Amino acid sequence: MTDVLAPASVTAVIPVSPRGPLSGQLVQLLGQPPQDDPVAGLSEVVDEALASPDVLCDDDVQLSLFLLYCVVYGSLPQIDPHWEWHPDLLAVRGRLERAFEQRLRDLVEVGPLPEPTRDAVARRLFEMTAPTSGPSLSRFVAKNATRTQLDEFLINRSIYTLREADPHSWAIPRLTGRPKAALVEIQSDEYGAGDPLRMHSAIFAQTMRGAGLDDTYGAHIDLVPAITLAVHNMMSMFGLHRRLRGAIVGHLAAFEMTSSLPNRSYGDGFRRLGFGPDVTWYFDEHVEADAVHEQIAARDLAGSLAEDEPELLEDIVFGAAACLAMDDLAGAEVLEAWSNGRSVLRRPYVPTVG
Repeated sequence: MTDVLAPASVTAVIPVSPRGPLSGQLVQLLGQPPQDDPVAGLSEVVDEALASPDVLCDDDVQLSLFLLYCVVYGSLPQIDPHWEWHPDLLAVRGRLERAFEQRLRDLVEVGPLPEPTRDAVARRLFEMTAPTSGPSLSRFVAKNATRTQLDEFLINRSIYTLREADPHSWAIPRLTGRPKAALVEIQSDEYGAGDPLRMHSAIFAQTMRGAGLDDTYGAHIDLVPAITLAVHNMMSMFGLHRRLRGAIVGHLAAFEMTSSLPNRSYGDGFRRLGFGPDVTWYFDEHVEADAVHEQIAARDLAGSLAEDEPELLEDIVFGAAACLAMDDLAGAEVLEAWSNGRSVLRRPYVPTVG
């Protein structure tokens, strides 16, 4: 029997190409209104997807998780919102998340924990996020990236940045007191402090348009590799689970603390190839904003949360370490492809202008 709340519309087209049996079934399923009847056959294809040797970079697993999170965000409006709380989809998401989280915990080493104080946690985070002299995507963009590579860079970044700040905002109702106030202060800046034209997602959309790229969310999903989806999925998973609120706070702290210097280099790379302020504004904005945010995130957000809820200290450090590890993996994949004369995209992208 059809859900009486579901619209009677015909099947919609989800603008995503499947990457395996599970994502294929989800693309087909999410293009139609939900039914009251259980969804048949999902358990078997989930088993097949989770048999992957590495769920972290498995296209079918990561696209499937991404689609299931799109249901919650509403980032692909073709997906009927009545799917959000469908028990069969929640069961699938839960199985994928458990495997994904375990893989992340196996990937990173938390190491000895600091004292659960603002100063000790901040010191640990600043140690973890200190700049290194190794290969760097931001330095490559500043000095060596071609115009085509800059397009690829923006396309990869668009999966998160056209929705910038949303994954971390899930944590707001899950915090109280000092950490909640600190998170709201950071997020207010991310959302333009009340000015929709200054929202970081809107500024990045302007950057994409200035580079001749489609800034419609979802336009480039088919192009990006699994690791790009995994980086976004990790944030969504941390943010959507109350038990992982420590991890999403640690992630945001590391995210803000590793933003200012790279964004200066990214802006320099675009200026090197002749782009003007309409394109570089996004990067220049983050040089200043995140230099302030890193102090708030380290002490007032992460440090205060550790003081208030010391049982979350390990997850705070885990979230920061996972952020750094995944950024390193994603950056290394881009650098490896570019250094060998290959595109990092799953298929070439031809810009419409420029």
